[in-house]
Amino acid sequence: MPYILYLETATRICSVAVAKNDNLISIRETSVANSHSSIITLFAEEAIKSANIGFKDIDAVCVSKGPGSYTGLRIGVSTAKGFCYALNIPLIAVNTLQSMAKFYSIAHPEKSDEKALLCPMIDARRMEVYTAFFNKDTNVVRETAADIIDENSYSEILLKNKVIFFGDGAGKCRKILSHHSNAIFSDEVCVSAQGMIPFAWQKYQNKEFENIAYFEPYYLKDFIATKPKK
Repeated sequence: MPYILYLETATRICSVAVAKNDNLISIRETSVANSHSSIITLFAEEAIKSANIGFKDIDAVCVSKGPGSYTGLRIGVSTAKGFCYALNIPLIAVNTLQSMAKFYSIAHPEKSDEKALLCPMIDARRMEVYTAFFNKDTNVVRETAADIIDENSYSEILLKNKVIFFGDGAGKCRKILSHHSNAIFSDEVCVSAQGMIPFAWQKYQNKEFENIAYFEPYYLKDFIATKPKK
């Protein structure tokens, strides 16, 4: 019965969890900005201790691979690789948007709609978001993309489907897309390591592991350096 350590750092949420098989045992989370590098290893230690096991009992590490924050993804992936090298265990990676969709369905079963699509959104620059569309079973309906939002965005999809928009990128899209009667907005950010568990457990069973030496986060776009605000 394997134990898997989960690291989610793709957004401002830092979430670390431990699961036995596909059952969540312990979790530590915070939304404090720019805290990932200082708390991720502490959260890992606390989550493992809370699960009443030690690092030696961890059988794999799963990391949220992106898209998302460049810095956050680098921190999560480098930490995951460090654990994998030190413990000689495999690395698993899960798409951040699919994980968000799964966690939304877990956290809000009462809002589940057979026909509604789930659209997690991660805030990017200006009116741009990283997003994808999923059905109620979190199967991909439209692949991950970086979209610049305007009043015509997703018109064809919204014409035929109710869509639940959520995540830290959904807020800035509300005014632009709310004229669609099928557009539903949730204020829930819905980012948690818990959302990765079903996908990682399946990958673990199928031995779908990443190459630790060569694995890179899924940035989706090239990093653009900016000067810090004074």
